[in-house]
Amino acid sequence: MPAHSHLRRIGIGLVVAAVSAGAFFWLQPRSEAQPTPAATEAVSSAKLERRDLSTSKTIPGTIGYGQSRAVQGHQEATVTWLPAPGASIKRGQQLYRADDRPVPLFYGGMPLYRSIKGRNLVGRDVQIIANNLEKLGYSLGYRPREGSWVTPPAPESAAQGEAGQGEATQEGPAPKSTGSPESSASSAPPPSPVKIKKDEGVLTSSMITAIKKWQRDLGLPETGAIAVGDVEILAGAVRVDAVAVQPGAPANGPLMSVTPTRKVITVSAAMAEAASIERGANVTVILPDETEVPARVLSVGRTLAAPEGAVGDSTPQLTVTVTVNDPAAIAKIDSAEVTVSFTGKARENVLAAPVEALIALAEGGYAVQTQHGLVAVTTGMFAQGWVEITGDGLAEGDEVVVAS
Repeated sequence: MPAHSHLRRIGIGLVVAAVSAGAFFWLQPRSEAQPTPAATEAVSSAKLERRDLSTSKTIPGTIGYGQSRAVQGHQEATVTWLPAPGASIKRGQQLYRADDRPVPLFYGGMPLYRSIKGRNLVGRDVQIIANNLEKLGYSLGYRPREGSWVTPPAPESAAQGEAGQGEATQEGPAPKSTGSPESSASSAPPPSPVKIKKDEGVLTSSMITAIKKWQRDLGLPETGAIAVGDVEILAGAVRVDAVAVQPGAPANGPLMSVTPTRKVITVSAAMAEAASIERGANVTVILPDETEVPARVLSVGRTLAAPEGAVGDSTPQLTVTVTVNDPAAIAKIDSAEVTVSFTGKARENVLAAPVEALIALAEGGYAVQTQHGLVAVTTGMFAQGWVEITGDGLAEGDEVVVAS
């Protein structure tokens, strides 16, 4: 059966007329004396190429400082100073002032939930204070190691700050606690020794001394203790996005909103789009002037939410955060709409044809029309208007018919 009987028309431009017109184009140049047939489908030819193919998607994004978060004060005091919007606050610098005393910023993964006082107090919050004091240049002396046993302060000792329990520490099994037989029935039982766990710190006498030095440098009372609200603990340096109150407001409510200091590109991606985006993946940011800037994925959100500013029904999306490799590339841009190109699968140096060259066969599969007739092909990756193909006798530079 002639090969032409196996063809069927699919899509725009992929028609039987394209095949017959292609054959006519190469094999039978039209004489000027012949009448011009009615126009049906315009056809032309293209050469097969060896090229790299990749599946990529582009999603709109916005340059900014990322999502803001509220900062709440924790003192029964009056706000006497707040930073201006746009200000950057680093470790040890005052985030605001309450009763005209500085409230510095410390870095950490959890807020203070109790006062840091009483020798041998143990906890992750103690370690956060210790880390910040060390980063600010204060010596903490000997630090008990993970696995050591210490006796925490008794409630009355903790209330007296430095006048707590002794600093007996040791390796190995927990020592037996010794109670005082003469203790009255109304007194609290002595605390039991505790084992220092990973990421926990101990409030030693040398650390209490460091706290006093730090307080002296800030002009604060030298108590050797840090109460809730004396410092605010956040993940890192912050940029003030907006202030929520004015001086004179209570210092125990929302005070301001802050963002990270590093500029990022925020992208809202549908679930299907975000499924193939991985943290650390290389991407390209296309700036408003068409400049392409290398970047990488900093994080992929886990919470579906409607896009910011959306009205009515809107498909929930995930927030993808992207950071450029060279911050100087966007240093002069505080806010702008950009495009982020996410690369998917890639195939290198494959034989490819324009998608319009494919002809669907009635029995299934595809073919291309060459100067020597139809050649059945196996297709691979489709990307950027091209398709990877393999077929008998096909080579780079071969011309094929394409519908246009």
